Amino acid sequence: MTDTANLFTPVKMGDLDLPNRVLMAPLTRNRAQSDGTPKDMAQIYYHQRSSAGLIFSEATQISDIAKGYLDTPGIYTEDQVAGWRKITDAVHAGGGRIFCQLWHVGRISHASLLPEGQSPVSSSDLKADAQTFTANGFEAVSKPEALTTEGIKQTTQDYVHAAKCAKEAGFDGIEVHSANGYLLDQFLQDGVNTRDDEYGGTVENRMRLLVEVLDAVEAVWPKGRIGVRLSPLGQAGDISDSDVEGLFTEVYKMLDARKLAYLHVVEGFPGGGGDENDAKLLARLREHYTGFFIGNGGYDADTAVNAITDGRADAISFGRPFIANPDLPERMRVGAEMNKPRQATFYGGDEKGYTDYPFLDR
Repeated sequence: MTDTANLFTPVKMGDLDLPNRVLMAPLTRNRAQSDGTPKDMAQIYYHQRSSAGLIFSEATQISDIAKGYLDTPGIYTEDQVAGWRKITDAVHAGGGRIFCQLWHVGRISHASLLPEGQSPVSSSDLKADAQTFTANGFEAVSKPEALTTEGIKQTTQDYVHAAKCAKEAGFDGIEVHSANGYLLDQFLQDGVNTRDDEYGGTVENRMRLLVEVLDAVEAVWPKGRIGVRLSPLGQAGDISDSDVEGLFTEVYKMLDARKLAYLHVVEGFPGGGGDENDAKLLARLREHYTGFFIGNGGYDADTAVNAITDGRADAISFGRPFIANPDLPERMRVGAEMNKPRQATFYGGDEKGYTDYPFLDR
């Protein structure tokens, strides 16, 4: 049995004290109301997992134009705030902490999901070779429109509004989702961003929207309650860059200088092999970030222990293991057998595969 003691050493992350380093990754489950208000069963789901060192909410859209999938939650209306307040209260009652992941999907959307059949928006008008989940099942995403300068300003204000709503809803902090081929990533990476204005071209210009969003939300939340999620290896949303290491070296340096609560990095994707070159790239990028670092992607107890022991990460976020094991920290602590996730119930549906996974003592 692996000695998992270092996973259960308390640690300070920004302004927050975490009781352990087994964190719950953001997990899209497609179980919100059609208007983006969380359903009541989400209170049970998140409460069950409140033993995590920290919970990241499922990706939560910042506006009606930021939506990209059927039945995902939002954080921009009074009803959504009220629904999330019940969830954060439930997590806090269980002794937990929860951050809201602020999400704008950009071009990874479909006109049927957006107000009045609008086109999605992005850094450019390049359509992604990708699918999304609509009322008709999986469909090819719609062709986007490039955001105007005024549209970019409005998007930044949407982040501010959502950050304020997250505070009102009782979250402990926010995560700015800049990974997995979604909007902020679409501005960062030149395989999508073909702009010739101040938001395109150079790395500094392509980072500009992320910088402006962070500047704006820092007026709402203290830096010690804000984190960022990145995915330098891409592999999602038809994203690419001509110089991945050059781009993300500058992004890591910028985030390091800001002294936010943490950097949360997707280091692997389900079904993705990854190779030695990927590992070396991630290690080189890691040298440019000295703050609290959260690893994610394919970890188990053994690899999580090793990453923390070696100083490659300060905490690890787990996705699918937390779907099937609401008491994941305890199972890791005692070396118990894990429940197996039921993939057919990952996205959409009712309580089955959502709140009915057994605890150790049941």
